[in-house]
Amino acid sequence: MGWVTDWNAKAACRTTDPDDLFVQGAAQNRAKAVCGACPVRAECLADALDSRAEFGVWGGMTERERRALLRRRPTVTSWRRLLATAKAEYEGTDTAATPHGTGTGAGTGAGAGGQGAAARPEPGRPVPPAVTHLTSRHAPERLAS
Repeated sequence: MGWVTDWNAKAACRTTDPDDLFVQGAAQNRAKAVCGACPVRAECLADALDSRAEFGVWGGMTERERRALLRRRPTVTSWRRLLATAKAEYEGTDTAATPHGTGTGAGTGAGAGGQGAAARPEPGRPVPPAVTHLTSRHAPERLAS
């Protein structure tokens, strides 16, 4: 599917009441569930991380989870590029083919860029490992740029 620049139009939450995504406590788990099978989860998350969104659930992560990720990966300058690279690797496509040449250009296949985290999952299909890997606490530092 590649990186989607107009992700808002394809988001699983586009018909959800926005107030349902800006909640606290246990209600955040319900909000995150909406993101579970979203075809543009990576794009949404990259946008929230790059813009330092302070509130709400974006890309399946709460504000607390995003802050923790930003603290763990302070050297990432473009979450879009990082997640796009991961998405392209997961889909088996060339990162140079991502919009605006946002691939890494290094040809290393680092596999987790700011621009491509997850292909449109088939019903019941889990989030691509590349997305989970990039946002995990133990992501290799070689993917930090």
